[in-house]
Amino acid sequence: MTATRVAAIRERLVAAFDPLEIEVIDDSARHAGHAGARDGRGHFKVHIVAAAFAGMPPLTRHRAVYAALGTLMQTDIHALQIEAHAPGSSG
Repeated sequence: MTATRVAAIRERLVAAFDPLEIEVIDDSARHAGHAGARDGRGHFKVHIVAAAFAGMPPLTRHRAVYAALGTLMQTDIHALQIEAHAPGSSG
């Protein structure tokens, strides 16, 4: 299930942003027993660099990532740590 979730997250983000860099890390094991993880959804970290983020403030980038993930935010993802920026910027 974990590999399937990571692949689904990656697939949606690649389709939405055509990133130069993307890394999706399943961090669920670190949160085992956490109240929010009991429903089976996971904790993930995303690092993504895409030209689509140029000129966007951080909150707008995060909202764009959430929008691209769509229903996965309700069905598969409990928590998401996002590091999203445009090429040549650090945040």
